[in-house]
Amino acid sequence: MKRLLAIFILALLNVAPALSRREPAREPVLRSQSRWVERTLRSMTLDEKIGQMIMPGWDVGAFRNVDSDEFAKVRRNIVDFHVGGLHVYGGDPTPVALAINEMQKLAKVPLLISDNFEGGVGYVLFGATRLPLAMAIGATGDEHLAYEAAKLTAEEGRAIGVNVNFYPVADVQNNPANPIINIRSFGEDPATVSRFVRAYIRGAQENGQIATAKHFPGHGDVATDSHLEMPVLNVAPQRLESVELPPFRAAVEEGVQAFMSAHIWLPQIEPEKGLPSTLSKNVLTGILRDELGYRGVVFTDAMTMRGVSANFTNEDATLRAVEAGADIILIPPSVEDSFRAIKSAVESGRISEKRIDDSVRRILRTKAHFDLEKSRFADVNRLMTLLGTREHRDFAQQIEDQAITLVRDERHALPLRASPDLRVVQINVLDSRNGWREGAVGRLAAAELPKRFPRAVTVQVDDQSTATELDLIRKLAQTGDALVVNGFIRVAAYKGSIDLTNAEVALVRDLAAMKKPFVFTVFGSPYVLTHIPDLPSYIVTYDTSPLAEASMIKAITGEIEFKGKLPISLPGLYPVGHGLTAK
Repeated sequence: MKRLLAIFILALLNVAPALSRREPAREPVLRSQSRWVERTLRSMTLDEKIGQMIMPGWDVGAFRNVDSDEFAKVRRNIVDFHVGGLHVYGGDPTPVALAINEMQKLAKVPLLISDNFEGGVGYVLFGATRLPLAMAIGATGDEHLAYEAAKLTAEEGRAIGVNVNFYPVADVQNNPANPIINIRSFGEDPATVSRFVRAYIRGAQENGQIATAKHFPGHGDVATDSHLEMPVLNVAPQRLESVELPPFRAAVEEGVQAFMSAHIWLPQIEPEKGLPSTLSKNVLTGILRDELGYRGVVFTDAMTMRGVSANFTNEDATLRAVEAGADIILIPPSVEDSFRAIKSAVESGRISEKRIDDSVRRILRTKAHFDLEKSRFADVNRLMTLLGTREHRDFAQQIEDQAITLVRDERHALPLRASPDLRVVQINVLDSRNGWREGAVGRLAAAELPKRFPRAVTVQVDDQSTATELDLIRKLAQTGDALVVNGFIRVAAYKGSIDLTNAEVALVRDLAAMKKPFVFTVFGSPYVLTHIPDLPSYIVTYDTSPLAEASMIKAITGEIEFKGKLPISLPGLYPVGHGLTAK
């Protein structure tokens, strides 16, 4: 025993100097960052501090000259109102990167530049890498893929100049009728969602991009889109603690640098009727700050969303959000009105300048932590070698190939082996003809199926198809040897629904009843089977991208195995974790 004790003490003596040698390397950096934060804060006027708390959006889109009217508005926001950041929208990566650099040149303090890279940078900026959404990653069961997806996104996003990713979605998706979270969540089990949220945060922040846990305190168990109206989550604190909060608690423990609030009302937490969490001190301070111990930056969700804007003026919503504990007012309807509302509140004594300082200090600490003072600009000359590389595209396809899930194959129709003689009729059923932001769906499947089945034909129906057109589809299906039916169910802001039309449901049922091999794949919302439970075949891809179409073609023809497992349940039908392998 004495010998073991001596060895242990000797080991400690050997390790201690090594630890002491490593610690000071980080401490000067931390001290330097802290000095920059306090020095910058002391140098700011009240106007400059208030500006740090406001973050408008800009749809850069195509190339803009600095003399354009669009850029003049951005310049005014930065120079006159001292905004602390901007949220950019879709378009081409190059003009976006150029615009970000010009915006950063105007700013006295480096700007936070944010985007919603939920499906990778290519989800928003075309030409960059498009990754599968969170539920597809969850279906793989491998959180390391979440880490690598975040790392890839951080590398491409920072190359463009975007230093804040409003991701990961930490919501627990446990309501099949949810039209807005749905496939954007990693799944239904709080513990599993927590693991994937942690992995994504590490992947992002270890590679220079600020991760954002959203939508606090949990947007998964509602059936309303907060872009359209305010959802209500009427659950007790105990239920919130066991279901909604675990992924957010995990995010705090993982050191996430940002949170985003949800525009939802929790009647059993917030007694004021119709007061969304974004404006609730009980939620943002009482739960997030006090109970979870979070000390980082809190963004509101976009203040233009009707979950807030339908019932509160811009000025009232701005002040309530600040009083509730928010640090950054995201995309207010009017930058000027929000700015003047906060300034008037400070001058009248309603909000103390110390309260403003608290938020600005948190914002500056985040900027210092990611060294934005020295790395605020994008090197546009490197975009063509960094974005959308073959390696990145192959990785994205790997995720989708591992995610695709075979839920049901009652007639043993799979695999459909490639054949020059088999006449396959492929029918794409779209819940909506319009609104496909990333372009028309079904194109890749239509191109790839004939490579395996030269006699294959593809047709499309949607919400605007007439009864005559649907009857023609039925007749065409009767001529086929096998049917491949693809349901495209888009999950998107301001859409408000994840349903097929009654006529489309009737068509799918009629097709499934035909006595021939039948394969049904759902792209997007995975819950179609709960509405049409008599389908003999059911495959889930959890996305509407070409990646998902490529996986579907390969999986139904036996070129790849079905490896995915349901990260959500199909109530009354299949539990979380269900997934078959084609025989």
